[in-house]
Order: sequence, then C-alpha cells, then structure tokens
Amino acid sequence: MEQQKESATLGMWIFLATEILFFGGLFLTYTINRHTYPDIFAECSKSLDLKLGGFNTVVLIASSLTMAMSVWSAQVGKKKLVTLFLALTLLLGCVFLGVKAIEYHAKYVEHHIPGFSFEFEPGSDVATNAHAQLFFSLYFGMTGLHATHMVVGAGLLVWLIKESLKGRFTPEYNTPVENIGLYWHFVDIVWIYLFPLLYLIDRH
Repeated sequence: MEQQKESATLGMWIFLATEILFFGGLFLTYTINRHTYPDIFAECSKSLDLKLGGFNTVVLIASSLTMAMSVWSAQVGKKKLVTLFLALTLLLGCVFLGVKAIEYHAKYVEHHIPGFSFEFEPGSDVATNAHAQLFFSLYFGMTGLHATHMVVGAGLLVWLIKESLKGRFTPEYNTPVENIGLYWHFVDIVWIYLFPLLYLIDRH
C-alpha cells in the first residue's frame, strides 16, 4: 500500500509539472505582449471587474483551506468531516465558476469577445482594437483554460464525495483525497498568478 501511494503521488507531481509547462507558455506569451503593448493592456485590464475578480480570489483561497481540511480529516479517520469539507470545496468551486460566468456575460454585452463584433471603445482605431483583441484573447484563453481545470476538479470532487459517503477513506488509505487535493491546490495557485496579471495592471 505504501509503495502504491508513493507511485500515485509521484505520478501526480509529474502530471502537475507538465501542467506548469503548459501554463508557463501562456504566461510567457502574455508577458511578451504586455511588454510590447503596455498602454492598451493597461486600459483593457481596467475594464475587468476588480471586485468580482477579488471575490473569486477569496473564494479559491477558502476552497484551498477546505480541501486541506478534507485531506487532514481523511488522514486522522474523521470520515464525516471528509465528506463535509469535500462538499464545501465543491460548493466554493461552483461559486467561482458562477462568478466567472457573470464576468464572461458582461464582456459579451460590452462586445469584448474577440471577433467581428469586437469593439473596445467607440471610435477606437484599427490598431487599438487589434491590440485590445490580443489582450482579451489571452484573457479568455487563460481564464477559460483555468475554468476548464476547475470543472475537471469539480468532477473529481463529486467522485470523492461519493466514495467518502461509502466510508472508503481511512488513515490507512486516503491517496485519492491527497492527490486530488494537490491538483486543486495547483489550480488555485494558477489563479493567484492570473488575478494580478490580468486585473491589477496599473491599478494604483
């Protein structure tokens, strides 16, 4: 059992390393373009809803706490608490996705979705709109990919909750809770980087 746990944990860390490389490419692309077009990226950033972004940051930090508590509960054999904290983590994850959907809808209403109907500001010239579309393409790409990881995490949490209700996780066997916990913390950390990069440009 110990060897299986070590192998599963190593596998999760290798997977997370590949995810870091994947997101790293997006962060590098964003950094290069932000350096190239600093003024328009700053203006586009100011159009994002800072309150909703900040609220979602708090929500994800809270979900990391509840996820950590579920891992601890499994390790010490508190089976009812495992289910409770997993359910709270799932709830907070759903809140995050709901708020993100509200933000996306607002961008749609404001015609900030890259495409033929895109318009950053009335009367903006072609170059300004092109560079603004670049920012929002990166915004939707990076936050959309992050949201996809959140949806996957939510699905894994549903499975964990079902298994925890069967009393499957004990101090001797709790590897799935720990590994999915690592995945959830990784997704939270990605957002901790996305929030200041996308929302806090020139917000003095």
